[in-house]
Amino acid sequence: MTATSNQYVTVLWEARAKPGREADMKAFMTEAVTASRFDAGNIDYEAHEVEGQPGTFVIFERWQNRAALDGHLHAPRMQELVPQLLDLMDGSIEDGIRFLQPFRPAR
Repeated sequence: MTATSNQYVTVLWEARAKPGREADMKAFMTEAVTASRFDAGNIDYEAHEVEGQPGTFVIFERWQNRAALDGHLHAPRMQELVPQLLDLMDGSIEDGIRFLQPFRPAR
């Protein structure tokens, strides 16, 4: 993963709830997202549910730099949240992570 020229880091994370746990995962993510918005270096942190796919969630995150993202990932509350999240979701956290690299047409 490389940072952009202005150093910000953008992450897109997708996860699917286990069958029957969709509402639980949505409630869990709602609470977790709110706290993450206050982490140092956070620019944007928005949760979405994929239209027409109940229980499929996407989080769009933007951080000032990689150090800010790492600080978020290693925040003490994450040690409690990760096992709870794994109980609600299908698959692994890592499977849904994508780092985005912006580009613009040359002028």
